[in-house]
Amino acid sequence: MIYASRPARYPLIAAAALLLASLVVFAPGVAEYDSVEQFRQVLSGRYDDWHPPVMAWLWRRLLPFGDGATPLLVLQLTGYWLGLGLIAGALARIGRAAAGWMILMIGLLPPFLGWQAVVLKDAQLVGAALGAIGLVAWWRLRDRPVPAAAALLAALLFGYALLVRANAAFALAPLIAGLFPVRRAGALIAASGVLLVLALALAGPINHQLIGAASSGVEKTQPLYDLAGIAVRAPGSHAVGLSREAARQLRANDCVTPYFWDPLGDTPGCVVAMAPLKAQRGGDLYLRLANAALHHPLAYLAQRAAHWNMTERWLVPARLAGAAPTGGSEPNNLGLASPGPQAQQWMWLVAQAVLTPIAWPFAWLLLALLLLVGTRRWRHAPPRQLAIALLASAVTLEFSFLAISIATDLRYHLWPMLATALAAVLLADTYPLRRVPAWMVLVAGLCLAAAVAERATLPEPPQEYQGLLHWTPPLSLLPA
Repeated sequence: MIYASRPARYPLIAAAALLLASLVVFAPGVAEYDSVEQFRQVLSGRYDDWHPPVMAWLWRRLLPFGDGATPLLVLQLTGYWLGLGLIAGALARIGRAAAGWMILMIGLLPPFLGWQAVVLKDAQLVGAALGAIGLVAWWRLRDRPVPAAAALLAALLFGYALLVRANAAFALAPLIAGLFPVRRAGALIAASGVLLVLALALAGPINHQLIGAASSGVEKTQPLYDLAGIAVRAPGSHAVGLSREAARQLRANDCVTPYFWDPLGDTPGCVVAMAPLKAQRGGDLYLRLANAALHHPLAYLAQRAAHWNMTERWLVPARLAGAAPTGGSEPNNLGLASPGPQAQQWMWLVAQAVLTPIAWPFAWLLLALLLLVGTRRWRHAPPRQLAIALLASAVTLEFSFLAISIATDLRYHLWPMLATALAAVLLADTYPLRRVPAWMVLVAGLCLAAAVAERATLPEPPQEYQGLLHWTPPLSLLPA
């Protein structure tokens, strides 16, 4: 049972009020292209694994409780504000009421709340993970054991979060391991590794055998993207498996871009050039990629470095597309409506906010690394343990994008950005940045300065999808 004493009562009431206000403003939720395509599967009852099957399965079972995207909007906003409210209330109970109110203020930051109104797997992950953390934090921040019922509910929420995004295991394995009362770094790393392997191993059987989702070939996208990147940098390589002519077609049709993999699937000339590889099995493609990377390490590193820079939004032009959600739903005939004018006004705020460092994932990664350094030798305390778990989650997911990522939308980084913000508040009373070596702070400052300089000098990129398909961004690291 969650009993709220007087100090904790006010943050919980405020969180409940913010939940109701969010539902009023954003109902019935924003349905972007992926949402519409997934809703077609929900209505048909036939799922594939291009979009998370567990999300479609849950959505279909919630249809009797509301039209369109409304049931999932309620779920993700409830988990969002419940988690933040419980963390805020728990901080108030241990004498840190100001920190608790800061937690709620983080939830009101336009990019975080704006994306949470979009019914997508990324917002579902954030809602489920935050709800689970809030339940654990309510007791763990007071150094008390979590009751069995709360632990079971948190486990269910974490389980859903692990299934709702293919790469969620990289974020949640270290987070879950860090929530256990274990203080030795080696034990935490080992536990994270075990949880990561288990999550990745179980996802396929659950999606295909238990839920019954058909295979869409989505597992091929990563090796196809990187093999194409190697092919244009090492044309005619036998290790890649594409002819020199196919590599020429890839260059001529702008098929390889660090912005996203989409030209390889949507541009006809690219589809033809990649056909010999696409016909192969996913496992064989990963083996081919490993072999190609060994034979052409510089080409592979250039491919991944160019994409990582783009998805981290570091040395990129200003107004890079994919940072802000749309104000309304994708046109459709499935009954997925758009929210009202108040939501449009909030999304305008989001569009302005994403032009600032608050929407630069690399800036949040720098902060997470500095916080980890600054708190590494501080005394043990429950807020510190939760903060380190959140920071480990953020850093692990961001670095996983070095090898596993094919797109650059800001929504893929919402969880690590939010986790870092929460950790910063949890650690604020210990002033961790004071213990960071000056040279590290200087390097971080230079990285931020370089980002500002690039945004001030590079030409504005295309904003429409068709233009992005044929855009060659700066720092693509492609041969002339």
